[in-house]
Amino acid sequence: MRILSVADLHYTLKQWDWLKGVAEGFDLLVLPGDLLDIVSPVALDVQILVVKKYLRRLPGKTPVLVTSGNHDGDKWNEAGEQVADWLKSAAGTGIFSDGDSFERDGILFTLCPWWDGEESRAEVARLLEKDSKKPKEKWIWIYHAPPAGSPLAFDGKREFGDTALSGWIEEHHPDLVIGGHIHQAPFTRNGVWFDRIGTTMVFNAGRQIGPVPTSIEFDLSAGTATWRWMEGAESVCLTTGQRLDP
Repeated sequence: MRILSVADLHYTLKQWDWLKGVAEGFDLLVLPGDLLDIVSPVALDVQILVVKKYLRRLPGKTPVLVTSGNHDGDKWNEAGEQVADWLKSAAGTGIFSDGDSFERDGILFTLCPWWDGEESRAEVARLLEKDSKKPKEKWIWIYHAPPAGSPLAFDGKREFGDTALSGWIEEHHPDLVIGGHIHQAPFTRNGVWFDRIGTTMVFNAGRQIGPVPTSIEFDLSAGTATWRWMEGAESVCLTTGQRLDP
């Protein structure tokens, strides 16, 4: 299985165009949050309309797993916490979103929404607990934020890690966690795009300007992940966490 992961598109339409052009070459497309951009001059409801169209125009034979990030909320739950209600209406044939589970070839994917408080955090905990009981050969989480204590959460000045995620990784030991959120993490001094926490591999491709986004290609048959950015590519072994020669 070949997976393409692109996070933090932030309503960059040229990058959405690139994604539409390459998606057909993969078995699965993963979008771990921040599809929208709350600081854009374009109104949020307009962004939602356009992004929905892009999602529905992605190649129909390539399932899309998409989760929310901190820029994607458009409604509030009963506890006053922001949620990405629009993603549920974007879901359809071949598109899976917040709170969904997706299984293929014995691999279970859990799609975790961005949480904004105690109630939405508890929903994520229940989702992970439920999926922990399902039979699976591998377990992959799609989760926007990186875990606390990881260099994936460092922007060069401060750390913005998710302490809840760190606890859930320690409790459930997923095989992979694919996310984003901290754009600068791979590009800081001694920056990284992957981290190994116990037996779990965690990923953050970062974000770059221009028409081509940073991305990570996973080849689960070969057991490798390859990070691509404007100046080149790097690969890592998913089993050992060791970097591979170019």
